[in-house]
Amino acid sequence: MSADATALRQLLTSLDGRSYGSYKQLKGSYDLGPCRLLIDHVQVDPYAPPSLMRLVVDRDAAGIPEDLLADRRGTVATTDFLARALVHAAAPLEGRLSIGAPAQEVLERTTVAVTSHGIEARLAAELPASGRRIRGRQASHLLTEELPRLAEAALSHARLDAEALRAHVTLHRDQEALRDQLAERGLVAFVGEGAILPRRAGDSDLPLSEGAVPFASPASLRVSFDLPSGRRVSGMGVPDGVTVIVGGGYHGKSTLLRAIERGVYPHREGDGREWVLTRADVAAVRAEDGRSVAGVDISPFISGLPSGTDTRRFSTTNASGSTSQAASLVEAVDAGASALLIDEDTSATNFMLRDARMRALIPAEREPITPFVDRVRPLHTERGVSTVLVAGGSGAFFDVADHVIALDEYVPRDVTAQARALADAPPPPGEAVFAPPRPRHPAAGALRPTGKRRPAAARGRGSIRFGHESLDLAAVSQLVDAAQTQAIAHALDRLAELTEHSPHLALDAAIAALCDRMDAEGLETLSPHHGHPGHLARPRPLELHAAVNRYRRLRLAEEPAPGR
Repeated sequence: MSADATALRQLLTSLDGRSYGSYKQLKGSYDLGPCRLLIDHVQVDPYAPPSLMRLVVDRDAAGIPEDLLADRRGTVATTDFLARALVHAAAPLEGRLSIGAPAQEVLERTTVAVTSHGIEARLAAELPASGRRIRGRQASHLLTEELPRLAEAALSHARLDAEALRAHVTLHRDQEALRDQLAERGLVAFVGEGAILPRRAGDSDLPLSEGAVPFASPASLRVSFDLPSGRRVSGMGVPDGVTVIVGGGYHGKSTLLRAIERGVYPHREGDGREWVLTRADVAAVRAEDGRSVAGVDISPFISGLPSGTDTRRFSTTNASGSTSQAASLVEAVDAGASALLIDEDTSATNFMLRDARMRALIPAEREPITPFVDRVRPLHTERGVSTVLVAGGSGAFFDVADHVIALDEYVPRDVTAQARALADAPPPPGEAVFAPPRPRHPAAGALRPTGKRRPAAARGRGSIRFGHESLDLAAVSQLVDAAQTQAIAHALDRLAELTEHSPHLALDAAIAALCDRMDAEGLETLSPHHGHPGHLARPRPLELHAAVNRYRRLRLAEEPAPGR
């Protein structure tokens, strides 16, 4: 049975001035009137990770219209809206509460959840202290006055902007309905008319507020979509096949590619990219000097190394630019990517192409690298994988492009005909070069670091502490939120359990099983905690694969000795 607000106030008053460890008496459930407060974990001292708490409002009391929660997409959008309302209401408490604030993307999160008990908000709170002494009266104000205020402000439909909530859900459903149609329409991505693609700064994901050129589709690539709300949107369809984006420096090539890259997630109204939608299984690929690789078949791109290393099952703890990009590409394709996004600026030059003079000087039989320009068409014809490529310094890809789009001061033009007039005839197809993906089975204990005692944990967006190792995910550019990284950290622990209990599972099957579990049980299934699961956001399977593949101690069953 829950205690009430009066009992909680009395308890906190009695704790005033006592040692910080006495806060542990707070663990439990309290009826605060507008909501129930569940305290799941109490921090052990003022410098420890914060206490974990949940605010629960009964579904009937919250009054969220049931039609907004009638499907998974509606639930994701509704809880995203409530999380944003919670962040806004908690602004005066900055520094005392951590909520897991959403950014521009609308992601499935654990910040706010619809459960059998009601609408539940998950918070992390810094309990007040002077040194290591409890400030009970301040804690009472926070827990018995401020938290009920938050619950009423952010979880009660009567206090919310009902029209904005419904518009948020409608937009999200329309966005995902459009994404559903991309593959059947033969499109990798869609960029809506009027979209604002540039960001304010390199370290900001907010739209450029002044001087941005609204996107306008070339007539030859313009498509339209009818959506469930009755709305029709038009814009540029990026077709299947090989699409090359060209243009002068600073004219918007990489900005367009970056928007398509982020289009694997829906964006909030006002972001500028809310109508940039990309298939959910599209992967960005780049060179990544120094990354580890375990048992990947990079032989379509690199073979006949002077060291004699077998590149059909290539492993290294320190990949070069070309081997890292080849490995990342093959890993993405084997993980199910239907298209690749590649920017010349973040690629290894010798991986991408070899010009005629270099081919004449260095005979093909003396060069172990077969450049991507020679493999991009077989990648599509044999594996069905499209490519969208930014090229600024070479026209070599004109020979193999299906479509060429030129950016001139952020305005796109379809220059396919002009590019074909400049291109050489493509070489005739030869023998198949891409073998079917081979299952990769982790060696016994490969995902269980030696001496590991603590759960894996994120360190910001780009790093995970996994045992004594640090997984570097900085180059995984479609990982957009630290809460996704934390979810991946927990997923690594769950994958270790899965592969130990079912040693017959290959890595791709284990990741698929874990994704199925998330679909059935929610993101909470990843967390090692009962009650408050921590602040998590749903990662894609591609990012789960990317994290496992970058674990330096990953070894596969019957794996040969590493090479370079």
